[in-house]
Amino acid sequence: MSRRRSLEQHRRSLGEIQEIMNSMKTLAYMETRKLTPFLDAQQQVVESIEHAATDLLHFYPEILPDSENLPTICLLVGSERGFCGDFNHVLLEHLANEPQYSQAGIIAVGHKLCTLLDDDPRILLALDGAGIAEEVTPLLTRLVSKLSTLEKTRGPLSLVCLYHESPEQIREQRLLPPFRTLPMLSAGAGAALSSPPLLHQSPRELLLELTEHYLFAVLFEILYTSLMAENHHRIAHLESAVRHLNDESAELARSCNVLRQEEITEEIEVILLGAENLAQQTITAHPEKTKNQ
Repeated sequence: MSRRRSLEQHRRSLGEIQEIMNSMKTLAYMETRKLTPFLDAQQQVVESIEHAATDLLHFYPEILPDSENLPTICLLVGSERGFCGDFNHVLLEHLANEPQYSQAGIIAVGHKLCTLLDDDPRILLALDGAGIAEEVTPLLTRLVSKLSTLEKTRGPLSLVCLYHESPEQIREQRLLPPFRTLPMLSAGAGAALSSPPLLHQSPRELLLELTEHYLFAVLFEILYTSLMAENHHRIAHLESAVRHLNDESAELARSCNVLRQEEITEEIEVILLGAENLAQQTITAHPEKTKNQ
């Protein structure tokens, strides 16, 4: 009986864990619903700035800063919280498979990711990440401040960001110098722009202002995208864990039923044995009465 009670207690513990995981899965799903409008709006902002920069650079390509011989820094956006499977490990594996970044400095965002990089000599900065959408804005403020400090101490930087564009896909995006990966207007599209845009400042000054706005906007987009992918990853990971718990709980239930059946059989055998002993004692104590009967 003690073994059955131990199994039943273990089964109850699994049920409590399952309830907690289901709650965590629900919260992750709610977070994805909350992030969707933020991400959609931010993508539109980034597209607008990129379109304006493309128009400007079509007429003034010489103002685009040179990116050669600049020290490269990798910005890695991982997870702040756990229960998201191999989310951070996949990111680090992708970095390890890119030899051009083997000597690059690393800025790590996300507590769980930073824990995996504690002993990496390439770490320049380690920042706590965002666990919910409301934490993205203060995180971005800290990140931009740190980047500004690095640029003042080290000079112009080549900044590349690695992050989860989806749960299955890692994206590599160059942020600084900006706009180098934008598709330039085709000849047909350029024909529609017969004259340069009307500017109230020099093209180079305008590009600097666009760069500042673009860095904020694209980092917002990246942080929202990574957080969305992290929550999708967490949902899938928790669903798998809950299914495993269901299977284990069902197996424990079967084991408990088997043990209970064995206990009932033993109880019946004890009752029958007791009845037999009682009958034997009665015969021994009253042999004449038993004989007359």
